[in-house]
Amino acid sequence: MSIVDDVIREKLHSHVLLIRQVSEYIINSGGKRLRPALVILAAGAFGYSGKFHYNLAAVVEFIHTATLLHDDVVDESELRRNKETANALFGNAASVLVGDFLYSRAFQMMVEVNNMRVMQVLADATNTIAEGEVLQLLNCRDPYVTEENYLRVIRYKTAKLFEAASRLGAILGNATPEEEEAMAIYGMHLGTAFQLIDDMLDYSGNNLDTGKNLGDDLAEGKPTLPLIYAMRVGTPEQANIIRRAIEDSGKDGFQPVLSVIQETAALDYAKQCAEAEIATATAAIASLPDSENKECLLQLAKFSVTRNH
Repeated sequence: MSIVDDVIREKLHSHVLLIRQVSEYIINSGGKRLRPALVILAAGAFGYSGKFHYNLAAVVEFIHTATLLHDDVVDESELRRNKETANALFGNAASVLVGDFLYSRAFQMMVEVNNMRVMQVLADATNTIAEGEVLQLLNCRDPYVTEENYLRVIRYKTAKLFEAASRLGAILGNATPEEEEAMAIYGMHLGTAFQLIDDMLDYSGNNLDTGKNLGDDLAEGKPTLPLIYAMRVGTPEQANIIRRAIEDSGKDGFQPVLSVIQETAALDYAKQCAEAEIATATAAIASLPDSENKECLLQLAKFSVTRNH
């Protein structure tokens, strides 16, 4: 991962000062580097011994970072990872344009690998992520979003890059089609669980741990799983509190919504859903040969549902 960080720093170089400033700010803001780690671990699980996995790990991180820059502009977010967002610091225009730079740099780097399958996976993933962003926008302030539609957004917007990262490592390691698919399933369900926990922490975490303000999702009118479940199992009065909060972005306050979530055990339900996703993820790679890399993949799955940040 230290080599990946070196690649990231090298490839961030631009003759345009503002691009360097914004890129370095967001890249060095304390992200978990989970997606690039998946590329490295998956490649190692299949015995890959080249150097392209470092390049592709950096590509995945650039794509992820570009989505964060654009996300924060769309959501008008001011805090991420306990730091001001790039758009709050540098402005919306700079964030959008530097996000575009990171996307285009990622595509320059993937061409260097000279593998059409790699390019296909990343091109498809990037397109699916964009579709997920638009789907989420359509769901905002809509209290009638179903759990199925909510999960579809997660699969597109978040889990797809986890899936791509896992698949890329398998491709580099010359995995069989069945092994590649197993890694993709692992990544998809890991990413889904990761987002489910993120959405849960918005109503249960500590902002010093999560790095963002509690209730941000509600303030943005996002109908996440704790809200969807609370409306489904709560009394008509409880459902109405949640419904109004989604429609007006929680203008009546966070506490009434939090009370309903606690009374309906909505967070327990979200946690159970995340654990079910992880069970599917770990089962998918059970038949891979035992190795340190496989053990790390299993530990990563466990971390995704036990974390507090």
